[in-house]
Amino acid sequence: MAVRKRRDDAPLYRQVKDHIVGRILAGDWPEGARLPSENELTGTLGVSRMTAHRALRELTAEGWIVRVQGGGSYVAEAKPQSALLEMRNIRDEIAERGHTHACDVIRLEPQKATAEVAGALALPAGARVFHSLLVHREDGQPVQVEERHVNPAYAPGYLAQDFARITSFEYLDPLGPLDAAEHVIEAVLPPAETQKLLGAGAREPCLLVTRRTWSAGLVVSRTRMTYPGSRYKLAARQDYA
Repeated sequence: MAVRKRRDDAPLYRQVKDHIVGRILAGDWPEGARLPSENELTGTLGVSRMTAHRALRELTAEGWIVRVQGGGSYVAEAKPQSALLEMRNIRDEIAERGHTHACDVIRLEPQKATAEVAGALALPAGARVFHSLLVHREDGQPVQVEERHVNPAYAPGYLAQDFARITSFEYLDPLGPLDAAEHVIEAVLPPAETQKLLGAGAREPCLLVTRRTWSAGLVVSRTRMTYPGSRYKLAARQDYA
């Protein structure tokens, strides 16, 4: 099958990219499958080696494939994906991907609010707050470090929960309707403890989502969720009438 450029067509390298992505999405080339080499693509699709090289290079940069020096190109493993602006249970997200969720409870404790935490929760500095540090795993691999500070007025039983058995979302969500949520997204190099919990390299950038929620005018919690940038992605869709 050759691709041929017509005047109103996309450039040939883009047609090669579309061909490869189409085969991946169709399941012809599953995760980990070895792709044809540049020479094979040149012969099969009737394009120059420069065109094939550019297509593979861009697909690598976009995360569709991985290239191993001296070993060829392979279909990349799909990154887990979280909904960016939805309030969802991470256990449900992982289950929808056909995988198993587990959670490590690193800390679950009362704290005196620092000025920064107190400001986020609209409480006086030094006020008593609840603090949790959890690591969420997908099929055993850490995919999110969740650090949460909770207003005790909203969730007085927070510290009594077993978050290895239920998620913090599953406990907090039924307690009352939320009025609003605020999200701030950053690319960060996390502190050493977070790197270790995620199994991330010292220089690996991570995605940090900071979320605050309100109910009946009360700030419920401030949550900082850190994802390994190389193994996770966040997505959002907005439909307009």
